[in-house]
Amino acid sequence: MGYFTSKICTMKAMFTTLSCLAVCSVSFSQADSSAVYFQKALAEKTAKRYLVASGYLDKAVEINPKFEEAYLQDAYINLEMRKTDKAIELFLKVHEINPGNTVAIKELTELYYSYHQYDKAIEFAQKCKDCENSERIIAMCSYQQEDYATAITGLQNVLLKNPNDAEASYTIGRSYLELEQENKAIPYYKKAVDGDPSKTMWAYELGIVYYNLEDYGNAITMFNKALDNGYQHSADIDENLGYAYIYHGDFSKGETLLLALLAKRPGDKEMLRNMADAYYKAKQYDQSLNYCQKLMEMDSKDAKALYQAGLCFQKKGDDDRGQKMCDKAIEMDPSLAGLRTKKEDMTGL
Repeated sequence: MGYFTSKICTMKAMFTTLSCLAVCSVSFSQADSSAVYFQKALAEKTAKRYLVASGYLDKAVEINPKFEEAYLQDAYINLEMRKTDKAIELFLKVHEINPGNTVAIKELTELYYSYHQYDKAIEFAQKCKDCENSERIIAMCSYQQEDYATAITGLQNVLLKNPNDAEASYTIGRSYLELEQENKAIPYYKKAVDGDPSKTMWAYELGIVYYNLEDYGNAITMFNKALDNGYQHSADIDENLGYAYIYHGDFSKGETLLLALLAKRPGDKEMLRNMADAYYKAKQYDQSLNYCQKLMEMDSKDAKALYQAGLCFQKKGDDDRGQKMCDKAIEMDPSLAGLRTKKEDMTGL
């Protein structure tokens, strides 16, 4: 190699080295600048100047588009500003940069669950098997998607780890109800109600379960438990409690509640009819007759009330009078003839 050729090669090598140094210098300078903006953002976040902090983080990731922690901090800041869509977008960016970032996965799981995007919540929960809440969220999402069997299995596993999770117990109970397995639902409902008495709706729902199973004593207990813990009096609970008292044999308490409701809606024929029927089933035939009479005073052509009254007279031993009243009711409304196919000692209206 000649002298000039050797010199040219040496100069090229020096130029390459200088170029590398220049690039590295720029790279380090950018990293330093990105870090400076990041630190400024953290200071503004601490001072709760969230908009300013977010602006600094935008500059940090503009310089360093792979700045994972900057995206995370910006996501949390947007949550503070209640900009949930933007926060989700930023957590997704972190996930794109680093699919193994469990912090982003956990936040996305809970955000999607909170906003009822159950498919997405399940998708991210399944990516985070070691996340403390993932199994619970998958089970809760399954319940919301009406996959009750999966929900029950998942939440039973949750209860093994945390027996005091009242919401998990309640959701299992609701799942069994949806599957029409009331007897399996009751133990979980009871556990939920005992675990969190402030959830008064749970106690009311359990009262309805007992009521439908004709376990009126426990229904009364649960309705009153709900009211004692703050459940608001309403026509629904007072009516259910009133009938539960009557079916349970506490006629005075039941009628007091029901008459108070009837005073607010005196023309409610359906309620009068239900009261007549309740007393008939409770074998209080004179009281049943009393409400049948009220119905017939409102409408002399009320065939159902007349038929019910006829049944009451038969139960009281006045078969002839009762039979004639039932026959007359059927003349007025031939559809009542179908009741003759039933055992009249079990039939009310």
